[in-house]
Amino acid sequence: MHVALLQMRLLLPSRTLKEKRAIVKSVLARARNRFNVACSESALNDQPADAELCFVTVAPNPTRARQLLQELEYWLVSERPDLQIIDLQVEEL
Repeated sequence: MHVALLQMRLLLPSRTLKEKRAIVKSVLARARNRFNVACSESALNDQPADAELCFVTVAPNPTRARQLLQELEYWLVSERPDLQIIDLQVEEL
């Protein structure tokens, strides 16, 4: 089994923490349901316009793990064009 981590920093169209919380909660829930990944907001909790999200998956081989995280990235870009990806890192654990 191979574990892969996708760490993503996003620029959000929110002005308040309440708006940010709604966006982040929606993205995380939909990613969990669609891709069966573990995910959370990992940093920048007190900044309304920025979010750092982490997604983790387990797969039988490293290629499949990276492929799944890449699919998640493409899905996020197509589903939420209002969110801008500022930084993206993928690592195998």
